[in-house]
Amino acid sequence: MEQKQTGSRAYLISIVMVAVLGGLLFGYDTAVISGAEKGLQAFFMGAEDFTYTDFWHGFTSSSALIGCIIGSALSGVLASNWGRKRSLIFAGVMFFISAWGSMCPESLVLPKGEPNLTLLIVFNLYRVIGGIGVGLASAVCPMYIGEIAPSNIRGMLVSWNQFAIIFGQLVVYFVNFFILGDHIAPAIQSVGNGMNQILNGGEAAWAIETGWRYMFGSEMVPAGLFALLICFVPETPRYLAMVGQDAKAERILARINGAEEAKKILDDIKNTVTEKKEKLLTYGVLCIFVGVMLSVFQQAVGINAVLYYAPRIYEAMGFDNPMVLTVFNGIVNLGFTCVAIFTVEKLGRKPLLITGSLGMALGAIGVAITFGNPHLQLLCMVSIMVYTASFMFSWGPICWVLIAEVFPNTIRGAAVAIAVAFQWIFNWIVSTSFVPMANSLGYWFTYGLYGVICILAALFVWKLVPETKGKTLEDMTKLWKKG
Repeated sequence: MEQKQTGSRAYLISIVMVAVLGGLLFGYDTAVISGAEKGLQAFFMGAEDFTYTDFWHGFTSSSALIGCIIGSALSGVLASNWGRKRSLIFAGVMFFISAWGSMCPESLVLPKGEPNLTLLIVFNLYRVIGGIGVGLASAVCPMYIGEIAPSNIRGMLVSWNQFAIIFGQLVVYFVNFFILGDHIAPAIQSVGNGMNQILNGGEAAWAIETGWRYMFGSEMVPAGLFALLICFVPETPRYLAMVGQDAKAERILARINGAEEAKKILDDIKNTVTEKKEKLLTYGVLCIFVGVMLSVFQQAVGINAVLYYAPRIYEAMGFDNPMVLTVFNGIVNLGFTCVAIFTVEKLGRKPLLITGSLGMALGAIGVAITFGNPHLQLLCMVSIMVYTASFMFSWGPICWVLIAEVFPNTIRGAAVAIAVAFQWIFNWIVSTSFVPMANSLGYWFTYGLYGVICILAALFVWKLVPETKGKTLEDMTKLWKKG
């Protein structure tokens, strides 16, 4: 009876832990390419019917992001019509299909192990399918957690989604490391004009023919687990209230918050969803602009240029053990994500974002100055670590927290979809441009540009982003109505 009055924290945590598996898959799917991309590049360089250039490799390494744009753009429609829960089940199925298809793009139809343009197109289509799952999960997971969590711990719980993303990246770094094992990774050297050559094809034959397949296929395990477990969590009370299932919404709220508090929360929800067909710009252009620019800056600071190409970057720095450094970087990232989880409710969203932006600027400019100087190799590595660590306690988790909570109830589904779609568009721009830009203009220019963008991000947060610490989701309606 006491638990019924006060709510069950264990019930809430169990729901959130299942939901954040979507974040883990988000991280796993986007980072699996870091270990597989060189083997994949060397494999398709063996094609005889087309030339696999830097452009093709940049496109293939980031093709999943096209699916992410599609999935995030559809997330608002699916979350509003199917509900948050069924949208996440669909995302899990997409993850599983993509993992299997990326491992074996021949799909029992094309000749096994023969690289050609048709096989490259099929492989990219499977990666796009996985991207649709990532795009859906990236929008709906924080939305789900934000709508089911009590306001006083919402920021912390949504931040766990980012922890899961980084943990998923760390897991796949380890998985890729152990899959490669004692085998040799291909060494690929640029010969100019977007062309490359393999320096150790014979020694790296296993990595070129088989290793990358196992890396992509390993995702089937967490994808299947997520698709199964998400079937057992409830729909969010806010969605249930929006579709008229008040009794069911109140039962779920009571299990989380206690019976008395559940009635108050349900009344607040109903007061803000009575006009659930409100137009997107009902609360002004600034409301949407802030959400979109949070997404744009999260990607424009260039973080995924490190996360997707970490082994390549450490190798270019002159280190002999790039995969080991990539794993270590993942551990550092995970630790600093915990900083956000345990401080976001105390310090607030804006201070963390501003501090992180300045730390990233310092790290990125440090890389720009030291990259390529063998005497400053260690300082360059430290600068990369400062750059990524600063992102992990700020823009990584806090951007998702704000996107999940900054929009009013009546436009949240559509507004989140637009914001997250812009996030994936800029993720794709950064990821596809990194290798060509670094090769043609140099790492000093590339990271110098990222450093300038980090400073602009700090100014944007300082001037335009509202502090949402301690506010309920229903308070967002009042905040934007007041302007």
